[in-house]
Amino acid sequence: MRESGRGTGTVRRSGLRLRRVYPGGWWFDVLLLIGLAGITLALANGHLYGVDQSVREWSDNHRPDVAYWVARVFNFLGQGGALLTPVAAILAIATGLRSRSIRPLLVVAAAFVATYVTVGPFKIWTDRAAPSSELPPTESVKIFNSHLPVDEYSMSYPSGHVANAIVWYSVISLLLVALLRALGRPDPPAGLALAIRIVPTAIVFCTTTYLSFHWITDSVAGLLLGLFIDRLITRVPWDDVPLPGLPRNVDRPGVFTSAS
Repeated sequence: MRESGRGTGTVRRSGLRLRRVYPGGWWFDVLLLIGLAGITLALANGHLYGVDQSVREWSDNHRPDVAYWVARVFNFLGQGGALLTPVAAILAIATGLRSRSIRPLLVVAAAFVATYVTVGPFKIWTDRAAPSSELPPTESVKIFNSHLPVDEYSMSYPSGHVANAIVWYSVISLLLVALLRALGRPDPPAGLALAIRIVPTAIVFCTTTYLSFHWITDSVAGLLLGLFIDRLITRVPWDDVPLPGLPRNVDRPGVFTSAS
């Protein structure tokens, strides 16, 4: 996840220096990709299916109506197109208007493109049914299952809800801080900014799995992929990305690094 000191960064026009992430360095990003590749390879070779089926069976046998509807409501926190993207876009527009800069919109565009070109194609490539499928669990749990019926949902791996939650709530946290600064308000407590990034993701991870929308390995894979994308976006020095030819009144410096 991101450092609590995300609001501090390099001075604009001092060169494109990547912003810090925590843990620092690229080794953690490599570990995330190795973990994602390892889970995918294990599933491709028939491993971890027992874990997936056990979690699915427990969830299906411990889901009273009240718990089901509570989980359904909270699971909406992971809706990228219906909730997260619009909220982030509104924050970006408000921040951009207040700070007289289009740079907040770049963050939203980057998050949208990054998730669109990774999560969706990954789902199509892995061709896995959801645990709520009408197929027998021994069949729907398989990955790279080219034998699924034509009308069968086959985009379960990795969980887009979890990946979207990690990326978009982190973007929302960044934009919220920038908007408060543009309004001349103090930064929110570091704990609150961190909670915005962590709590909804944890809720989405649990509810998505509990409702059998995704296998547990789908959610873990979505977590790994989402963290990787988030760290890439976090590193971008948004105040220093060159935007040649734009007048100052639409490209005011210091949107993410200035307290004014």
